Amino acid sequence: MTIALTEDLLTRIDRKIEDAGPAPGLRNLEDRDYVGIRKQLLAGRPRDVWVFAYGSLLWNPCFEFVEERPATVHGWHRRFSLWLTRWRGTRERPGLMLALDRGGSCRGVVYRLPDLDIDAAIDRLLRREMSANPPTNIPRWVSVRGAGGNLRAITFVADRSGPAYAADLPEQTTVEILSLAAGHIGSCADYLRRTVVQLEARNIRDATLWRLEGKVAAYLGSLQSGTPLPAPTVEIDYACEG
Repeated sequence: MTIALTEDLLTRIDRKIEDAGPAPGLRNLEDRDYVGIRKQLLAGRPRDVWVFAYGSLLWNPCFEFVEERPATVHGWHRRFSLWLTRWRGTRERPGLMLALDRGGSCRGVVYRLPDLDIDAAIDRLLRREMSANPPTNIPRWVSVRGAGGNLRAITFVADRSGPAYAADLPEQTTVEILSLAAGHIGSCADYLRRTVVQLEARNIRDATLWRLEGKVAAYLGSLQSGTPLPAPTVEIDYACEG
């Protein structure tokens, strides 16, 4: 299938955005927090440590891996369920990030980490995916099914009670947010495009993402060059930093 959300369309929302830093009053996880989370996560781990990837880890893993397999997790689905007011959004125009939310199923891949220096690999993963305290993007072990059978893997799920959790929005609102939100590392539209490209390369079809990709492409295509961006349609009072 042809990807409608082209790099040319992304240039319509290209703009330089300075990193405003953490929101005032926001508490971030500290070194001792990461150590505690890592130790708890790896306590009683299986011999092989796998990580289930469904979003940006598909195109930008932060660790070395020795094997990749297609896999499916049941009981969770991929959804733009985390608010971002940094990285790919701002406090004035918040963005959305993928997480696993309860219900349904999700196809992705699992990476097997090398036996050497597991602690360092998981520490990098935690620091990349989590920064706000309390976090809303939570690491946990899930059962995944692949060609080689069932195995356990670490992944990140949305805590519905977390302060950065994005409850269901009207699809058109989600489309507008993904079309227009951007931060100092890039735009939500770019995030969406990269994810769809990587899923397509692995012959994984997510009907919701494909529909959003097409609608974001159409929305960006409707923008007039040189005109101000439409005003944000949502406001949130929390800064999600990870």
